[in-house]
Formats: sequence, C-alpha cells, structure tokens
Amino acid sequence: MPFEVTAPLQESSFSKPKVLIPEKVSPDGLALLKKSLEVHEKKGLTPEQLLQIVPEYDALIVRSETKVTAELLSAAKKLRVVARAGVGVDNVDVTTATQRGVIVVNSPSGNINAAAEHTIALMMATARNIGDACASIKDGKWERSRLTGVEVKGKTLAIIGLGKVGLTVARAAIGMGMTAVAMDPYANPSMAAAASVTLKTSLPELLEVADFLTIHTPLIASTKGMIGAAELAQMKPTARILNVARGGMIDEAALLEALENDKLAGAGIDVWTSEPPKPGDTASRLIAHPKVVATPHLGASTVEAQENVSIDVCEQVIAILAGELPRSAVNAPIILPEEFRTLQPFVSLVEKMGSLYTQLYSTPQRSASFRTTFDLTYEGALTTMKTTQPLFAALVKGLLTPISSQDGLNINVVNAELVAKERGILINESRSRENVEQKGYSSVVTLRARISRSSSMPREQQPKTVAGKATQEQVIQGFVSANIPYISRLDRFASNFVPDGTLLICRNFDSFGRIGFVGNRLGMAKVNINFMSVAPLGEEEEEVENGSGRKDREALMILGVDRPVEDEVVKSLIGDEGVLEASVVVL
Repeated sequence: MPFEVTAPLQESSFSKPKVLIPEKVSPDGLALLKKSLEVHEKKGLTPEQLLQIVPEYDALIVRSETKVTAELLSAAKKLRVVARAGVGVDNVDVTTATQRGVIVVNSPSGNINAAAEHTIALMMATARNIGDACASIKDGKWERSRLTGVEVKGKTLAIIGLGKVGLTVARAAIGMGMTAVAMDPYANPSMAAAASVTLKTSLPELLEVADFLTIHTPLIASTKGMIGAAELAQMKPTARILNVARGGMIDEAALLEALENDKLAGAGIDVWTSEPPKPGDTASRLIAHPKVVATPHLGASTVEAQENVSIDVCEQVIAILAGELPRSAVNAPIILPEEFRTLQPFVSLVEKMGSLYTQLYSTPQRSASFRTTFDLTYEGALTTMKTTQPLFAALVKGLLTPISSQDGLNINVVNAELVAKERGILINESRSRENVEQKGYSSVVTLRARISRSSSMPREQQPKTVAGKATQEQVIQGFVSANIPYISRLDRFASNFVPDGTLLICRNFDSFGRIGFVGNRLGMAKVNINFMSVAPLGEEEEEVENGSGRKDREALMILGVDRPVEDEVVKSLIGDEGVLEASVVVL
C-alpha cells in the first residue's frame, strides 16, 4: 500500500458537475438540473459516440433505450451516478457500476399508476377484442357476432408479483368486481389481506384458477422465461395473459403456439424481448396475431408519469452530486429520511477522521506506524441507527483519498466494503452503551487503529507496551455540534477543534516559548494563523522526560493556517526550542 500523500484535487469554484442526457427528460426536470449543474442533452447518440464522450461527465440520465454497459462504465472515469428515469434497470450493468462506486438510482414510484392503468387497459382490450374490432371496422367490416367478448366482473385476476404496481392493479380489478389472487414470496401478508388479495403458495396453484394473468416482477435470472409452454398448458383455454413489466418473462414462441392452437383466448402485451421487434421474428408474429393487443412499451408513457420520474431522478442526481446520501439507489442501502438527517453531519466527521489519520501516519517519519485494522465505535444516538453503512463508507473514503494512485476511484456506500477488502483494510464497527449525554454530547464516534493479529510489521517497528498498553495509542474521537464536526481526542490528547482547511499539528512539551517559537517561524514564512487550539494530555497520561533532566507534560498545538506550509518550514519547527513533531494535514 503506497504512502505518498497528495493534496486534494480542487476544481475551479466556477466549475459545475456535468450531466449527460441522451434521452428525453421533462422540461421541469431539466430546469431543476440547470440551476446547479452543466446539462448536455445529446439525443440519438450511437454506442460508439456515447463511449467517446462519457469520460467527461459526472452523471448520466437514461431511460430504457441507452445501454449502460461494463465498457461504458469503465470509460466513464468521472461518473458518480447513473439515473434511470423509470423502474427497471436491466439496461444498466449494476454489478460493474457497484465495483466502480457508481450509484445507480431509479424512480420506483413515479410510474406506478401509469403501469397499473395500462395493465387494466390491456385487460379490458383483450376481454372485449378491442384491437381486432378496431382493425376490422377500419377495414370496412361490421363483425359484431365474431367479436363477442367477456365481462371481467366475477372473473379471477391472477397476479405474479404483488409489489406497488401489482397491488394497484389488484385494487382496480377488485373495484370492477373481480377476485384477485397473487403469488409473491416477498409479499406482506397483512397488506395483501387488507387489499382483499388471496396469496397462493405455488405457481401451478395460481395458474389453474386464472381467468386473466398479469406479471409485475423485475426481469432477473429466476423470472426470465418463467411462463413457458408447461405453464401455459396449466391455464384455462379461456384465459388471457398480460405483460406490462419486462419482455423475456413470457416465452414468446410458446405464447404464439398457445394462441394459434386455441389453448389460450388472448394476450395483451406491452413489452418484448427485442424492442423494437425485428421483422419476421416471433415478437413480430405475435404483434400481428388477431388475439393479441399489442402496444410499444407504453406502460409508463403518460404525461404525468414522464413528469414524475424525470423530476424524481433529477432531484436524486442533484442530491448525490452535492454529496448527500442516495435516497433510492438500487445498489446502496435504503436510508430513512429521519436517519438521513442524523447521519449526514457524522458522515462528514468520520470521513475527516479517516483522512486525518492517513495524513498523520502516512508521512515518511511515521509511515512505519500506519495500521490497517480499525475499530469504529459509536456512542449515543448513533447506536439506534438501523444502518451505519454511510459511516463505514465515509471512513474508507477518508482513509484512502489522501493516498496517491487512486486512479479516479469513487468510494461511497456502493463499493466501500469491496474497496476496503481489496486494500487490506479491516474495519470493525461496534456500538457502546456508555451514556455520552452526561458529557454534553448526543453522539460520539471513536476511531482506534490497532495492530492486526496477522500483521507482518517487523517486531522492532511495533509499538512498545507498558503494562500491556501501547505507548503510542492511535485514537481519534469526534462529535457533532450544530451540524459542525469537532475532534475531541487525538491520540493521547484531549482536543476541541474543527477539522477543516489546512492544519499544522505539532506535538511539543507544554512549556514556555513553544507557541511563540512556532508563530515566529510561520510569520517569517508569511503563513498566517487563522486559529489555534492547544490540546493537553488526557488526565490519565503521565509526564515524560523532556531531555533536560526533568519531566514535562506534552501537548498538541493545532494551528489553522491560510496556506500550505513548506516542508523546510515544518522541519525548522522541530528542535530543542521548538516542537517534537510537526505535520501538515489538509481537510
């Protein structure tokens, strides 16, 4: 693991993050983006053109046409978020995005009503032969007897996937006098019961009672081709099948055969294995079949749904690029709004604690003391949080960001655990029951670096111990007050400073003249001091030999300065008249 510390990269204050939009986004969504981001709408790009320009963008907003492949993600060195304006993300390589730390967000609720209504529309159209009747009358025919349909009242609607769309469809169907049954291993029984939906335990049990079958699940390995010839054979010959979810879940060849042999009464299909279908393929033959009501993936194509999903994903892109936690990421933990508000300032604190540790212990003088096993302990209100993954990720990011050779690696809740494992970093999280409110804090976070049991550090470089304790404890502790992070302990010293900007941290004997000496040297170097904080030894710490025959207590001097301090100036501070150690950190 390299220990070369680099200054954080700082873009121009006038530089805005760039967002690429190769597909249609609503005007209101665009207006939101343009308030704080540089927005480039480039419709009609070929995959080659997209691959060529994507490296310059921080965010990518797509619908269903753009394929966000592993190759594209690998080329997008700056990319931090891919937003899918819709529910399904099967056009995004989520696995590769996760490995690269790219957050993938969607809009899981923006088009629920639109998809449910389209399902009901297709059900009614297949029940009353609307598609065939429309084509017939436009062809100058009047075929009332041939086009006699069926009523849906009193029929059974079978639903595969009782999520938000499935439940909305069920409620609408029940309102028309239908009976609703469903199969979903993840369904909430009480919610299903409240909606008057009967849950079935197996697919055959569901299929045999279906007058209409509708599918509302994502397209994954277990659902691809889930309705094939064997499943269709279990259905009534009078049944009709609907799909407004994803193409590929119904075997199109098997469906076509069932319709042609009168083993099924009809189908209403909005999604296809290939969109648009190729001339002469199975999907095209299905579309042309008189028993099929076909639409070109219109499930989410309402004015209201387009507006809802566009605004939803645009708001998420803005928030993520501003450093906030993701609200609806498919490859990150879901965080409740109230927990989000509590965690947000601590995310900043923990990231700064990690960066502070790395910068202090990655210097040439201290690099042998750098450790890769950490205990991260939460006290107070943080112990009640359902998830601390954002804090874990913040620590990994803080530890690694100051170290060179990151190659544009984006570290966040998406890939933090994977990155930590790859870099040999072990982080143990724990929650303490200690009552920190007595000390005036709502929550306290403690970072303790320790020697790994499997450490390969040479024995002579390992910290010496006294009564079983390391003489050089590596501990950083902090708290948050009024949403501002503070460091309350640094190694053996009790501190109270805001970890921000350029800091000069000096360890020195707590005796006369030290502060003046440092201030004089900085003044000669034309470095201004913005603030100073002195951190004394903790009460339990003992005095040490000062080199002149008497014992003194040590202290830390933390100086906030207005510019970087040259190495020569830092070295000049160390000596008998000055300080024992001096380090510059940038936070």
